[in-house]
Formats: sequence, C-alpha cells, structure tokens
Amino acid sequence: MFGKRRLSRLEDRKSLTEDCSTKKNESNKKPRRSLAQDEVVENDSAFVKLLKTAGVTLKTGEKQNQLAVDQAIFQKKLSQALRKHSSYPKAVEEFISGLESYIEDRDCFRNCLLSCERLQEEETSMATPYYKSLIKLLLGIDNLQPAVIRILFEKLPEFLYESVNNDGLNMPRLIINQLKWLDRIIDGKDLTTKILQLISIAPLTLQHDLITSLPEIIGDSQHGDVARELSDLLMTNTTLTVPILDVLSSLRLDPKLLSKVRHLVMAKLSAVTLDNLPVIIKFILHAVTVTDALEVISELRKKLDLEHCILPPQLQTSQSKLKSKSQVSSGNQENSDQDCVSLLFDVIKSAVRYERAISEAWIKAIENIDSVSDHKVLDLLMLLIIYSVNTQSKKCIERLLRNKVQSGFIPEQLLQSTFYTYTSVLRDVFPSILSLAQSLLHSTDQSVISFGSLLYKYAFMSFDTYYQQEVIGALVTHVCSGNDAEVDIALEVLSELVVLNLSAVRLYAVFVKGILDYLDNLTPSQIRKLFYILSMLAFSKGHEDSSHIQDDMYLVIRKQLSSTVFKYKLIGIIGAITMVGSMAADSDTSGPAPDGAELSSERCKQVTSLLQLVHSCSEQSPQASALYYDEFANLIAKGKLPPRTLEWIEQTICNDFQDAFVVDLSALPKVSDYPFPVKALYGLDEDDSQDGIAINLLPLLLHQDLGSDMGVMTSRDQDQKLVSPVCLSPYFRLLRLCVEKQHGDLEEIDGLLDCPLYLTDLDLGEKLGSLSVQERSFRCSLLFLVINWFREVVNAFCQQKSAEMKGKVLIRLRHITELQMLLEKYLAVTPDYVPLLANFDLETLDGGPHSSAAVPVKNKKKGEKALGGRKRKADGGKSSSPERLSKEDGSECEHSQSDKSQLEKEVTEKEEEKASVSLQNYTTFFRELDLEVFSILQCGLLTKSLLDTEMHTEATEVVQLGPPELLFLLNDLSQKLENMLVPTATKRIFFLKNKGSRNLGFSHLHQRSAQEVAHYLVLLLTPLCNHLENMHNYFQCLATENHGVMDGPGVKIQEHQIMSSCYQRLLQIFLTLFSWGGFSQAENRNLMLAALKVLANRLKQGDQGAPLAELLGQSFHYLQNFHHSVPSFQCAVYLIRLLIVISEKSAASQNKKKLASLARQFLCQVWVQPNGEREKGSSFNDHLHTLLCIYLERADSVLKLIEEIAGTGVPELIKSSKDAASSSFPTLTRQTFLVFFRVMMAELEKSVRNLQAGTAADSPKVHEEKLLYWSMAVRDFNILINLVKVFDSRPVLNVCLKYGRLFVETFLKQCMPLLDFSFRKHREDVLSLLKTFQLSTRQLHHMCGHSKIHQDMSLTNHVPLLKKTLELFVYRVKAMLILNNCQEAFWLGNLKNRDLQGEEILSQQSQESSGDENQKEVTSQLSKQQETEEGSADEASVGENEEDGNESDD
Repeated sequence: MFGKRRLSRLEDRKSLTEDCSTKKNESNKKPRRSLAQDEVVENDSAFVKLLKTAGVTLKTGEKQNQLAVDQAIFQKKLSQALRKHSSYPKAVEEFISGLESYIEDRDCFRNCLLSCERLQEEETSMATPYYKSLIKLLLGIDNLQPAVIRILFEKLPEFLYESVNNDGLNMPRLIINQLKWLDRIIDGKDLTTKILQLISIAPLTLQHDLITSLPEIIGDSQHGDVARELSDLLMTNTTLTVPILDVLSSLRLDPKLLSKVRHLVMAKLSAVTLDNLPVIIKFILHAVTVTDALEVISELRKKLDLEHCILPPQLQTSQSKLKSKSQVSSGNQENSDQDCVSLLFDVIKSAVRYERAISEAWIKAIENIDSVSDHKVLDLLMLLIIYSVNTQSKKCIERLLRNKVQSGFIPEQLLQSTFYTYTSVLRDVFPSILSLAQSLLHSTDQSVISFGSLLYKYAFMSFDTYYQQEVIGALVTHVCSGNDAEVDIALEVLSELVVLNLSAVRLYAVFVKGILDYLDNLTPSQIRKLFYILSMLAFSKGHEDSSHIQDDMYLVIRKQLSSTVFKYKLIGIIGAITMVGSMAADSDTSGPAPDGAELSSERCKQVTSLLQLVHSCSEQSPQASALYYDEFANLIAKGKLPPRTLEWIEQTICNDFQDAFVVDLSALPKVSDYPFPVKALYGLDEDDSQDGIAINLLPLLLHQDLGSDMGVMTSRDQDQKLVSPVCLSPYFRLLRLCVEKQHGDLEEIDGLLDCPLYLTDLDLGEKLGSLSVQERSFRCSLLFLVINWFREVVNAFCQQKSAEMKGKVLIRLRHITELQMLLEKYLAVTPDYVPLLANFDLETLDGGPHSSAAVPVKNKKKGEKALGGRKRKADGGKSSSPERLSKEDGSECEHSQSDKSQLEKEVTEKEEEKASVSLQNYTTFFRELDLEVFSILQCGLLTKSLLDTEMHTEATEVVQLGPPELLFLLNDLSQKLENMLVPTATKRIFFLKNKGSRNLGFSHLHQRSAQEVAHYLVLLLTPLCNHLENMHNYFQCLATENHGVMDGPGVKIQEHQIMSSCYQRLLQIFLTLFSWGGFSQAENRNLMLAALKVLANRLKQGDQGAPLAELLGQSFHYLQNFHHSVPSFQCAVYLIRLLIVISEKSAASQNKKKLASLARQFLCQVWVQPNGEREKGSSFNDHLHTLLCIYLERADSVLKLIEEIAGTGVPELIKSSKDAASSSFPTLTRQTFLVFFRVMMAELEKSVRNLQAGTAADSPKVHEEKLLYWSMAVRDFNILINLVKVFDSRPVLNVCLKYGRLFVETFLKQCMPLLDFSFRKHREDVLSLLKTFQLSTRQLHHMCGHSKIHQDMSLTNHVPLLKKTLELFVYRVKAMLILNNCQEAFWLGNLKNRDLQGEEILSQQSQESSGDENQKEVTSQLSKQQETEEGSADEASVGENEEDGNESDD
C-alpha cells in the first residue's frame, strides 16, 4: 500500500517498479484456477455470497456480470450485509481478500471493470440506461472504497507497458475510468498522492491519460496541491504541456500560481507546435483576469506568430502538387494544419464572445500600437472576429479601424495577407466582413472608403461562388444607392474585379446589368466606368453566352442617343464610345485562326457603324458633338482602335475640320460684314505672303452669339453644315491624336501651330469700360476660346524635338499667360458673364451658356491647301504685355497686391481694381493640359535681368522658359498632383457637393492611375531640381546684391513675386510627390528609390545600389541646403514639411534635432516683403501655427521652450511698441500672439497627457523625475494663464478656457496619483506644486466670472465643464490629504467673484439672479504654517447646485 506522504521521484520510481515486477513474478508462480467459460461463478467465499445476496451474479469468460437489482439498491444491500455480518469488521477484510483472489484472473478482472448487464425480468420503472461496473459499484460503498482503490493501484502496474488487447480494451485506461465521477471520496489526499506518484513513472501515453483524468477524479479541496505538482512537472517535462494545461484550465487555482504558470507557458509559446497551440491559448485566455487582461493580451499578440506556421491556400496547392509526386501524406498534413488553425480560432472566438474583459483588452492592445511595422495580420484578423461575435463592440471596432486606416497603420499588404493566410477562418465571419465594409463605405474619409472597398475586393478574390455572389450583390446595391462616394468606389471595385478575375465576375453579369435601370443617378465618370465593366463582360474572349448583355447595351445606347435632352444624350455618347473601345480591343486580341480575319472585318464594320450613329445623333448639338470628340480622343489616346478604323476616322475628321474651322488667309472678311474690325492675330509665320491659312474664330462666334443682335443675317442652304466654335478645341484634339497614332508624327498638321486666328483687337486699355455689356461678354467668350485653342495646340506640339517647334510652343505659352491676364481685366468689369463650356462631361448644362443654334457655314473645297503646307504670318498682330503673376487663389492675390511698393500701387491702382478677379474660379472653363506638356519644364529659365531694355538678347535664340510661363506650368502641375497624389488620409469627401465637382477639369488626368502620374513626375524630377536650384541661386544673388535687405532698391517687386511663387510651387510639388501614400506599397519601392536617387545625385554621383538609408540622408541634406534662400514664410513651411516627410521614411534620429533647429531659425527670422512690410494675414498665421507645432513637437524639452517663449518672448512683446515684435522671436507680434498662445497651450496639455501616470511600484528616482516634470508643467501653465491679464481678447479667453479645463483634467488623472504616494517623502515639493497650480485655478475661476458678466456665449459654453473640473480638483486634493492622514488641514471658506484683473465684481447682484450672490469656496490648507495666510495653496472655486443651475440657464 502506498504511503500517504508523497515519495521522492527516485523512491517513487524504484518502489513502483519493484512492486510491478514482484506482482508479475507472484502471478506467474501461483497456479491459476481454470474457470469454465461463460458460466456463473459459484463457491463458498464470502465475496461471492455477499455479491449474490446483494444482487450481482459473477460470470466467467466473455459474459458480463449480471445485476439483478437497481444499482443503488445493490450498494445499499451490500453495505448493510457487511455491517450486519456477524464477523464485522472482519467480514470486510474477507470480502476484499475474496475480491483480490477473484481478479487475479485477467478475464475476471476485465469483467469487473466492464459495465454490468441488467437482467430483463428484473427490469423496473426506475431502470437507468447505463450500468456501472462492479468495481465502480464497490467504490461507491464507503467502507470498501479505500481498499478497492488500493487494489486498483496495485493491479495497475501490471498493465503499464501493455498495448491494446486483442479485444480492443486498454486496461490502464479502463482502470483509471473506475475512479472518475465518484459520488464521494473518503481519502482524497491519499488518492491524489497515489495518482501523482503513478504519473511520475508511467509511460507517456498513460501519463497523458492520467493527467487529463485528474479533474474528473480529484475533489475541489485537492485542486491546489494538484496544480502545484503539475506546474512543477510542466517545467521538467515539456511533452506533457498540452494535457497539463488542459487540466489546469479545469481547476480552481490560486491567482499567484496561475500567473506563474501563465508566464511559464508564455515564455515557451514561440516554440510550441501548431497542434498543441489551441490548448495552450485556451489556458492562457482562461487564466486572464480583469486586472491583468491588457497585459496578458498584449504579450500574447506579440508572441503568437502564426504566419510562419501555416501556408496560404495558394502555396499549399502548389506545394501539395510537388509533394504528391514523392509523398502522398503531404495533403493530410496541410489539412491538419488548417484544422488546427480553425480549432485555435474557435477557442479565441469562444473567449472573446463570453469574456468581455478579453475582447476589450484585445481591442485596447491593438489600439495602443503606434507603428506601422508593429501591426500584424493577427491584429486585423482579431478585429474582424470580435466584430462578428461581439455585437457590443462593433461601434468601437469601426472607430478603431477608421483611426488606424486614417493614420496609415493598416496598409493594403496587411489586409491581403490576412485574407490569403486565414481564408478558412474569415469564411466563417463573412457576413460581418460585408457589414463592416458597408459601414466603412459610409465614411467621409477617402482612405476609410478605400479600405472598405479592399474588404470587398479580397473577399471576392479569396472565397468561393456563394460568397462572390454576395459581394457582387453588395457592390451593386452601393452603385444603386445614389450616394456619390459609394457609387464611385463600388464601380472602382467592380472594374478591378473584372480585370483580375473576369471569368468569375461574368457569372454574375445579370446583377451588374441591372444597374442600367439607374443611369439617371450616375455622373459621367460613373457611367464611363459602368459601360467599361459591361463592355468587358460582353465583348471579351469567351463571350458567347454574353449576347444578352450586348443586346441590352445596344438598346440603352440607341435610346439615349435619340433623346433631345443633353443628359441622356451624354449617357449614350459615353456608353457608345466605351463599348467601341471594348469591341476594338477584342478584335485586336483575336487569335490567328482562319476565321480571325473575317471576325475582325465584321467587328470593324460594327465599330464604324456605331461611330457613325453617334456622329449623326450628336451633330445637331454643339455640346454633344464636343463631348463625342473628347470621348473619342480619349479612346484613341489609349490605343484601342484597329488601323482600319483609324484610317476611316482620319479621312472623315481631317476633311470636316478643314471645312468647319480653317479658311484662307487671303480671304479676309470684309469690315462691313462685322461690327468689329477682323484681323489675323497671333500668327507665328515669318513669311509675309497672304496665301496661308487661319482659324475662322471670330466670324463663327459672332454668327452664333451675336448674329441676331448685331444685325448679321444668316441663311441656311441645303449644303450648309452646322458648326460651333465650342467644338474647335475638342475637334482639334481628336484630329491630332488620330494623325499621331496613324503616322507617328504631326507633320501633316504642323501648320496649325503657327497659323493666326481671325480676331479683333482685344487689349483696349482705358476703352474697356466704355464697351457695352454685350460687347464685353462677346470678347470674354473670344478670349476663352483663344486660350483654349492655344492650350490644345500646346498639348499637341509639346513633345516636338526641333528647336524651332519648341520655340513656337513656348511662344504659345507666353500668349496663354498674356491672354489670361487680359481676361482677368474683362471678367472684373463683366461680373455676370457665364463662360462657354470647355469640359463637356457634365450631368447638365445648367449654368452654362444659353443654348443657341449652331452657325451655318458653307462647305469649301481647299484640297490644294494642306494644313501642314506653307507657314504664314499674322498681320502684325503680336501684342507684347509685361510679364505678370497669374493669380493662384484669392489669398495669394491679396498677398501679391500687398507686396507692391507704394509707388507702383499708385501707378497701377486702377488696373488692380479692375483685375481683382482670380481665374482660379474659372479652371473648369479651360481645356485641360496633358501631362506630356510638362516636358517643357526641361527648358531653361529666362529672367528679365538677362534681357536688355528692348527685350532682345542672344539668349532668346535658345529655347528657354520665362518666369510667367514657368509659374503657369507649375501651378497646373501642382493642381494635378494635388488631385491625384494627395495623401488619402487628408482628402475628405463631402456628400453635399455637386456631383462630379471633385474631378471637374481633370477628365484626361483620371484616365491614368496614380502610379503612372507618380512615375511621370519622377522622370521630371531632374528639370524640377534644376528650376529649384535656379530659384535658390536667384534669391542668393539678390540677397548678396542688396546686402541681405529684402526691400532694397535693387529688388524688382513684380519679378520677385513671380520667382517667389515659382519657388513655393516647386516645393509644394516635391512635398506632394514624397507625401504620396503609394510609396509605402512594396510595388512602388523602386519608384521611391529612383526619386531619392535623383535628389541624392544632385550633391554627388553616388553608387547606383546605395541603400535606402543613405539615399534618404543625402536627399535630406540636399533639400536642407535650400533653407538659406527661401524668400517667404510660406516657402519656409513647405520646405520644412518636405524635410519632415523625407525624415519620416528614415529611422535616423539626428534629423529630429536638425528639424527643430531649422524651425527655430525660421521662427526667429524677420520675414519682410519686397515692399518693406512684414508678412501678415490669415495665411501667414496658418503657416505660423504649423511651424510652431513642428518646432515644439520635435524639441528636446517642450516645457523649457514654452517657458522661454512665454517667459521671455511675450514680456519683450509687451514692453515693445504697438507694431513691434519680440526681439527673441520676431514672428511673435500682437497679431500672432493668439497663434503662439494656442499652440503653447495645446502642446503643454499634450505633453502632460502623454506622460505615464506614476505608480507606487516605480522607483524613487522615477517619482522624483515625474514630480519635477509636473512642477515645470504647472509653472508653465501658470505663466500662460496669467498672460490673459494682458491679452484679454475673446479668442485668447476661449483658448484658455478650453485647454485650461483639459489641463486640469489631465492633472487629476496623471498627477494626483503621483502626489498620493509622493506626499510623505516630498512634502515641500508637493506643497509648492499645488500652491502654484492653485494660482492658475483661481485665475480660471476669474475667467468664468468674466464670461458670465459679459454674457458671451462662445465663452460661457466652456464654464459648466470647467467649474465641474475645478470642483473635482478640490475634492481630489481632499482625498489625497485623507490618504496621508492630513484631513484636519481641510476647511471651508468664502471666495468672492473677481474679474480678470482680480477686482471684485460689485455689480453681480444687479446683473445676476439671487442664487449667484455668494459663491462657496472649498479651501485646502496643506500645512499648519499656511493656515494663517490670506490665501491657501490649494484653493479652487466650487459653486452650489443652485449656481450651476443658474449658469446653465444663462
């Protein structure tokens, strides 16, 4: 019999081994009695008699023991028979001895371990479906249980190393099962000891069974002992980790022991196999408490790395094919891994569903991650799982995801890895994924909407047919919702899915086709996307079963084209052209089959007939025709038309264009026919002959707009064709693209570059005001048409290689800048003018020019005059205007006007009054410049200083840009990049905007992807760097010539303004490029490296394979060199923002100090305009706010800097004169004080909020450091609050009340716990801190009184919350005193209301209700020495309930 005290491991193993061998030998020596098979055991032993009396008949062989009575009755009868036996208690020993003798036979022992058989004739209504074994029935009898347990443990070693018998029974497991679920255990400690001793020497399989059976065997009182023994075993035997943890999860454990085991398991987590992981995670989550949940989950998510344990389905498929050739079992292993993963996440799902603390801790742990690299696939997967199983956390997870996505912490690569790695897990939460995606698409932030679209995309790509159908249905629902942002992103996803997996999307084409019923609600760009999707589904390869889509598309297009309403005709035109593109693309990709030629020929006929249909249906409407030309041109630009179709288009378009817009230069219109003198202007041909060509612009416009009013009679003959000048630019774009695609160059139409236009004198000077409104409107229309013509000409010929052609293109650019300045003058005196449309993909023509009949023009045959023929010259119509700055926006217009000198203001006062209109508001009425135009930036820069007095120099023979033309190109490029590459986290969508307004004027640009635009800009970086260096050199030379004086006599104000604007735009372009979020994607890494190499090579030619860190460092150094020459504060801010973007891509810490130093240099610099005035205004204040935030965020000590500015800079400002500035910080003036004050208050509050609250477990040194930090923060807060006594304007008070409350709240949360346990050791420091803070809270109370007296709603809105916070502060200090046994130092007193200057408010009774006459004051006296002082160190105002109620009514 085992002893009750636990043996040592060695004694254990020796004793049990000896016992086992002894028993075996004895059993071999004893002669076995041969029992007859399948017979009833009959003998005179007390064991057999007592069993038979109680109701059990023993059987031999394969037969089960028979139970004649109910189990409980048997136990009762046997127990009574033993107790009433004449030889009791010896009868018990005889019974046990008989049992031992009986079970010496293996078959008998087996029968005793198996369940008994109930005799049917004895069946009663109380029968149970399960009958226990004889041994288990005996264990239920108290006076037999200890002996039976002893016998079982003595018999068990005989079977330790036996495998499963022939009859399929595992004897050790059968013996262990007898001990499970006993109703009562007489000696639980002894039983536990025996089991643990047996575990120590049993083989691994039996150890596993014994351990997992422990919760079903031992009683609750033994849980602690068992847990300690198992934890010790866990440290020595890692192979038993899983069963041990499985058991520990079912036991009631001591928290300290639980924490110990959890730490032990967590340390081994990274080495655990995937099979064992579910049990281990189950234990860890089971061991979590509310207090340590966050700590445990944070550590778990760091240690749990499943990506290296399992393969994505795609890799599994490919590897299983390779392995199947040599190893058949590879597929089973992969399936097992997936099963383990599914089981693991089932465990996690169960935990987060039923344990709120775990789900909240997991969300909080993910929320606390503040680095992109620290986010794991598991984080995103857990958010999706919690979102699906915990409805209470849905809003919280949506908010968390929005914040993470907006911050750029969840890139697309992470989402893709999540779907591809955990497809089986995500399939179970698919409905929640759709719900989350739908919710995110309702956001107003573009980055969040894009993330929602990615959920749809990867759900479709990862799941099978049923789930794909649900995704398509959800996307179609978004398209039909009418919400502009949802429609855009849903169509974008559908387009991408069509490209990625056309065959899968085609299965659900009927759903997509249903969108045709909702065309009225779609914008032109959306219609274009929809028809692209449908065309791909209908006309791509394998479309034999898509004829129904083709038929529906044809019906819709014909119906829309036949409509007289422009909106519906627009749908037809866009749909038809999009369908032509898909049809042509399909014919191009047709294989070289024998019938391929016939198919291509038939398809070309279909394309041609459809184009003819569109042409005939749109020719009666100028706007429809222009839209048709533009859409057609975009299609040709993509190269989607076959050569045969291009030939037909060229012949038709070329002839029609000549007939409509080109006339002989010799046939000058008669002056008598028109109210204006018609002249051929802006010709570039040096030949004086008059046999060239000209663009017949003015006569066409005059006939269209002013024919009836001017008395010009027009007639329509049968051979006349309707033409509108509105179609001139779109028609030319179509013509030149067709010629370029067909011939590879523009030689056939190069005569249109330098040919003049029929116009009239436009620059009338002082006579402009004497014109009638109708004449001014006509000339405005003429100017818009001329500018748009020149824009399209520049688009067409910008890539010509010859110097002559480049020079002409630059001249056209100069014409554009001159005409735009002239147009500003016209628009200033024609306020009600509505320009002609230049972009026609609009939903409606409302707000456009009035509809008028097109002008009939007789067809003329000019076959002998090729458009590319002789080069002609205009009739001396070149107008030379001084170069001026094109207005960028309203604020810059105002800024540029203030920059002029007083003398120039007087000279140009009238001009400035007239030219106060900015063309920024008219961008949609100008033709869009192509990206290729910016290749002109490769030309050098020609400034005024290089020209002589007659504007002639040898340098003009070299193709060079002038500053106005450079600024014009940079402005346009900046707008394009802002539209395409702006960081998605900062671009927001406003649903109340007009549909399509965001992309209006960027139709051609949006035919390209953001990657294409970024790639093109990287190619332009070298010329852009050249221009940036030219600007740097220009201002460096200017500063040298004027000895650093910006307003010196040698400074040309107008030129300075243009060059400064160019400098700003260049920095802005660089900033937009390097801020592009696409650089964070792996596929764009090489593009970013190429961009950085361009900057790095400007310093020195480095190694082509230089690492990223080196390139970033050299790029930073290169850009930093420009800080010496920045001409304006706005340029300085753009430069430092650019440097920040570069430094954020690098891990170098030294850049932080450089940025802080540079920001301080800019803040301490005097920014003077060329006219001698300081820079100021709202724009300057905004940029000052940005720069000051940059400076304080990157400074080593924010508190010292705030104290320096508030304690040194502001007093200098107070002592200076009214218009002066601080000598330490020249940017600090009375106008900018509010900016400085707001930033300092915000950064002060932010700095203390980010400081971790102190705990009693921290070291004394940490306590002292935090106490010192809070002392400095409170001192700074007091300095800032007291500035209100001098600067008492309403905005300053508003900032003070807002951030004052936030600071006090942070003080209560972060500082008061520190003071609780620091009060005894640092009593004087705590007293000093609270005394200083009390001065600030008292001043805040005075501000509340001031706000109430003046009844300023913007201020009084802050008062209730602030007073509540001040009240909390008082009682929190009282709690701290009680905690430190100083409660006697707390007493009450009265405090009078005072104003900002500390004067008592005497008129309070007359102005306020009687409930506000007196105000209670809770005063805390922190030391006995301070009790006699007039004011206490911890005094704060707390109003009565009545007062708070009156305040809320005010």
